This record gives sequence, structure tokens and C-alpha cells, in this order.
Amino acid sequence: MQIQDLPYPDPGVPDARSGPRFLWWLFRNQLDGQLKSLAWGLLHFLSVSALPFCVGVAVQAVVDRSGAHLALAGGLLALCCAGNAVGELFLHRTSITNWITAAARVQQVLARKTAHLGSALTQRVAAGEVVAVSTGDVEKIGWFVEAWSRFTAAAVTIVVVCAGLVVYQPALGVVVAVGLPVLAIAVLPLLPRATRRADFQREKAGRATELASDTVAGLRVLRGIGGEELFLDRYRRASQEVRRAAVRSARMWAVISAIQVLLPGLLLITVVWYGVHLAREGRVTVGELVAVYSSIMILTYPLRHFEEIAMAYSFSRPSARRAAGVLSLERVTDTDGSRDGSEVPSGDLYDPATGLLAPTGRFTAVVCGDPDAAGRLAERLGGHASEEGTPVLLGGVPLDELPLDSARTAVLVQDKDPVLLSGTLRELLDVPRSGDIGAEEALAAAQCEDVLAALLQGSLDAQDPMDARITERGRSLSGGQRQRLALARSLITDPDVLVLDEPTSAVDSHTEARIAEGVRNLRSGRTTVVFTSSPLLLDRAERVVLVHEGEVTAVGVHRELVHAEPRYRAVVTRETEEDTAPNNASGKGAALNSALDNSARDKGTSLKDVLKELEEIEESA
Repeated sequence: MQIQDLPYPDPGVPDARSGPRFLWWLFRNQLDGQLKSLAWGLLHFLSVSALPFCVGVAVQAVVDRSGAHLALAGGLLALCCAGNAVGELFLHRTSITNWITAAARVQQVLARKTAHLGSALTQRVAAGEVVAVSTGDVEKIGWFVEAWSRFTAAAVTIVVVCAGLVVYQPALGVVVAVGLPVLAIAVLPLLPRATRRADFQREKAGRATELASDTVAGLRVLRGIGGEELFLDRYRRASQEVRRAAVRSARMWAVISAIQVLLPGLLLITVVWYGVHLAREGRVTVGELVAVYSSIMILTYPLRHFEEIAMAYSFSRPSARRAAGVLSLERVTDTDGSRDGSEVPSGDLYDPATGLLAPTGRFTAVVCGDPDAAGRLAERLGGHASEEGTPVLLGGVPLDELPLDSARTAVLVQDKDPVLLSGTLRELLDVPRSGDIGAEEALAAAQCEDVLAALLQGSLDAQDPMDARITERGRSLSGGQRQRLALARSLITDPDVLVLDEPTSAVDSHTEARIAEGVRNLRSGRTTVVFTSSPLLLDRAERVVLVHEGEVTAVGVHRELVHAEPRYRAVVTRETEEDTAPNNASGKGAALNSALDNSARDKGTSLKDVLKELEEIEESA
């Protein structure tokens, strides 16, 4: 696999049982690239390590005044330099390729898992943790996978050179052969402490990333309530904790690096002292002493890769563990694909757990007193349940029996806080769709005229609103404008079943009334389920369902339920227990019903206006 071939047609199924198993899975899937890197690494390191022998031959040739040996040494030096240049070039090329392709494979499997889990991912893993895994952790994992082949080449080179020194000059070679393994393992006792400090630093960094992500996401709200400085202070403290942890970790790695410099120096001094002693006795020649001395100097280069692989593993092991933790997550009610996904079922949407029925082709509104329960129920209807239970049926077919792609094609769920990615409006609306609904129709039904004007005004170089740019998460837009763009994106897909969770909670009453009418007309003949407590939306629904404590307790239309069902009326009108008490029912109930009837006749009247009218009636009484 080359960089130009990315992304992978199929990144494979990762072994997410543990961090080391995940790293081993990556290594096995890059075996061809690892072998290439190993081969070029051996050529590079052996060519570098052979230079001292060539220098030794040249020095001895000068001492012996042998022109032939000097020419031979020159030829060997030229050959080693050529091997060094070619080996280093292609080693760097293959190593970077291994790094990038490993990181790309990890990102692909993470992206596939994210798409598979959907909204369930952030319910089980913090958003900041997901960001950290898909960015910093991916780089560290790729670093270890890339460094392994270079470390293997360096280790083989050291073994070969030690064996060659023992054969070339046994007296000095034995000293080097004994001393080099000691140098390689000398830092092992310090690695656990360095790993713990690196893990602590990563934990603090993940917490800071999560805090920053949450702060940025809620910056508009924080500014509104004056809490911006409070959260900025929290982030400053978290950032300082990360800095202190990074300094402590760097100190330990500095100690390890110092040992890697100190011990080879001591070995070099020992060899030179012993070599000079042997040379005085005539047991070694000057050329042999120079060759052994130069070999030790050169071997400090491959020895550095022992430190690098230790550092890479220390950083990549917790990163791989976190990545494996995300990749091991599974949907609570996973679709097994036992049915053929070529035919998407159609019909009534029914939830056996609550008794909720959304007849095919009708506009059904669901009222639920608990917003969190409403969100969980909306996810269940889309086959994204966060808890185990009886699967939802679409046309009598359990959604769990459909392939995931087919289930998502059949039922689309828009949650309370839909995300708008940066880009143009045309790119935002470039989603899988049936083709029956155009962008203009969807934007008109979602009442996006003022949103288009605002986007066009904010994009000086755009002549067409569809080419106007949207900032990250639509932060330049108001909450209501973001809701309407998200609604238009959902409408343009034109799914068989569309589930909307509070799609107009940030929209004013007049716009909300027009949106309700536009959605109802555009979705005519399609199944639409809206979770809401807005009288304006409820009044336009063909069927209203009240879900209380996890069960359907009332079914009807808005005007009937608001008169006949106290629990429904309490949710829709925000009544308190005192308002619904028996001793107040005769006066306030009649006044409330009258106010709601007036609201129904006046499509532009908001719930706030209804309550204000009720207060005026109470004061006059």
C-alpha cells in the first residue's frame, strides 16, 4: 500500500481486545511495508557500520605503505557511502509511508466505528476523548508502527557488528560484545516510571481537550450568562496541569537520553584504554584499534533507536489502549443484517416498549414530559437505542434485522442539537436523498429566507446563497437559524420516516407556525414523527400521542387532549401542581381552555401569549 492508494478500500476488522493486540494487528496488516523498511534499514545501518572497518584498513595501509590496500580501502569506502545514501533515502521513504498508512488505517476504522455507533458514541465516551484518540493518539500509534522496523534493523546491525568485531579482533571485540547489550538494557528500569508519567500527561491533556471542546461548544451560552471567565479559568488551570505533567515526563526522558550518552562514552574510554595497552604489547595493530574505536562511535547511532522504540512504545501503548477502547464499543441493539437490505420495509412505525404507533403517511406529534426520555425514545424509533429492549418495528419488521445502512435509510432521526459542519450551504445540503425534494423546497418549508440573506451578507465573494459559507458548527448564526438549516437538511433527504426531536425549540412563535405548516405540506404522504410540547406544532399534527412514564396514555388531536387530559395539558401549558389542583380547576381551567382556543384560531399566537392572556383573565377575576 502506497500513500497515493489511500484511503484503504477495506481497512479490515481491528483486534480491539487490548492495546498490544491492536498494535500487533496493525503490524500484521503492514507486513509488506515493514519488510521493505527492514531491508532498506539493514542496508543503511550496515553501510554506516562498515565505515570504521574501511577506515581501519586505510590507516593500516598507510602504516604499511601499501598502495593496493589503500586503493581497496577507498573502493570499500565509496561502496559503503553509496549503500548509506541509497539505504537512508529509501528507509526514510518507507518509514514515512508506514507511519502515514498506519495512521490512515487507524483513522478509517475509527471513522467507521463512529459512523456505526452514531449518537451512542458520545453517550459512552466523552467528545474530548474521541477527538484526542483520532488526532494525537493516531500519530503516536503510527510512530510506534513506523519505528519498529528501524529498531529491528538497528538491533540486527548491532549483533552483526559485535560478531564481526569478535572475529576481526577478539580481544577488543569481546569487550564491545559484552558492553553493548548492557548499554541497550541499562535504561529498562527507568521505562516504567517514564511510562507512568507519560500516561499521566496524556490523561491531563485529554481532560484539557475535553474541557476546551465543551467550553467552545457552549461559548455563546457562557457569554450570555456571564460564565465565560469561570470556564476560561478552569481551562487555564487544566492547561497548567498539563504543562507540569509534560515537564515531569520530559525530565525522565532527559535522564534516559543522558544515560544513553554517558554509558557509550564510558565504554569508549574503556576500549581505548584497553586497546592502547594491547597496542603497546603488540597484540593489536593501529588499524585494528582505529577500526574498533570508530565502530563504537558509529554504533551509538543505531543504539539511539533502542531509546526511540522504548519511548514510542511508552507513548503508543496507552494511545492504542484508548483506541481499542473506542473500537471495542458496540451498539446496544446492533443490526445483524439477517434480512435482505435491498428492500427497505415500509408501513407503520411501532414501538412495543411504549406502545407508540406512528401510522404510515401521517404527521404524528409525541408529547413527553421528560425531555431526556423523549430523546431516548426518538433514538429508539431510529434503531439507535441506548438501552437493551424490544426492537422497534417498521411495517412489522424489526429494525434490528435490517442492515444498518438500510435501517438508517428507512428512518432518519434529527436530535435536539444537530451539528452543522463548516463549508458552503450547497455542501451542507449535499446529503443522500431521494431526489423528490429540491433544496429550494426544503429551505422554504424550514423558513430559511432570513438565514439565506444572513449567509449571503456574511460571504462577500458569494453571489448565490448556496455558495455562502457556514462557519464551524454554524457559530455565526443564531440558535433558531441553525435549527432551521438542520431541519432543511433533514427534509431534503426525504426519508420514509422522519423523526424530529424538538426541531423548533429556538424559533419564535410566528416562524414556528409557518414551519409547522411547511413541514406538514412537504411531508404529505410520508411518515413524520415530531417530539414537541409546542401548541403550534401540536395543533397541526394529524395525531397526537401522550407518553407518560414510558407508556402511551392518551391518543387524539391537540384540541381534544388539551380539554380532556390533565397530564397532557400540564405538559403543554407548563401548569404547576397548584394550577391543576381540584379547587382551581373550575376557574383557571375554563380560562385556560378559552385562551388555548384563541391560540388555535390565531396561528401566530405563542404559548407565552397564551399564558399572558391567562394571567390577565386571572387578574380581572
